[in-house]
Amino acid sequence: MNGASSTVSVRGLAKSYGRNRVIDDLDLTLGTGVTGLLGPNGAGKTTLLRCLATTLAPDAGRMRVLGLDPGTRGPRTELRRRLGYLPQDSGFYPHFTVFEMVDYVAILKEMTDRATRHKEVRRVLAEVDLGDRARTKVRKLSGGMRQRLALAQALLGQPELLLLDEPTVGLDPEQRLRLRALVSLLGESRTVLLSTHQTEDVAALCERVVVMHGGRVLFDGTPGGLAGVANGRVSLSGERPEGDRLIWRTADGRYRTLGEPPLGAEPAEPTVEDGYLMLLGTSPEPVA
Repeated sequence: MNGASSTVSVRGLAKSYGRNRVIDDLDLTLGTGVTGLLGPNGAGKTTLLRCLATTLAPDAGRMRVLGLDPGTRGPRTELRRRLGYLPQDSGFYPHFTVFEMVDYVAILKEMTDRATRHKEVRRVLAEVDLGDRARTKVRKLSGGMRQRLALAQALLGQPELLLLDEPTVGLDPEQRLRLRALVSLLGESRTVLLSTHQTEDVAALCERVVVMHGGRVLFDGTPGGLAGVANGRVSLSGERPEGDRLIWRTADGRYRTLGEPPLGAEPAEPTVEDGYLMLLGTSPEPVA
């Protein structure tokens, strides 16, 4: 993707907490569409999103987000008006109602006209199916409802860039499907970066997936390409194989093996999760 058409351009990004280097000379370019960000705990995913959302300053490197330099005060303020961010911990005020909470965030985003702002608050609450909970106190919401409330505030103002950190946490299967449908529509006209541990969300939703490991990009490609990392390494057999392999019993009673196929096993189609697990089992060097 060329820089002229990119929404996000990151070069040589670095961030450390004490002696722990969380992001290490990272390069990344994003454009319109939904990109899934995978990686184990400590890979640097949340830190990357926080840098892009301007809530955390990197130690080194260059970023251009929506054509702006987040390191400069004026452009940083403008950028905050044009992006939406769903963090892992939204820090809601429990005594606010759902409507008041989103309205408060809208005020912070400088939506000054009251009638227009309230119309926008009602719109985003309807988007996440919380319209009937507008007068409910935040403290009375379930975990899944709080997650949808966090998504509502991220959608305020039709953001050009949407940064979602574990957006499906606490959602039941129906709510997760609704979120996938909403995010897929958003990705048709804007840039969405979705950090998750759910490989099934990536397979169902994302046209691109980036895997981080040790603060660097380990893989950057399609979900199909990530699944292909496990080609020839997934198999099914009628009896439990011996040896040091990742094995589990499937619903039909057969044993699925990830790794060296045992004798007599038949090959199986790899999934995104298979490719991801195989990738993390290798040396953390970029995969072509």
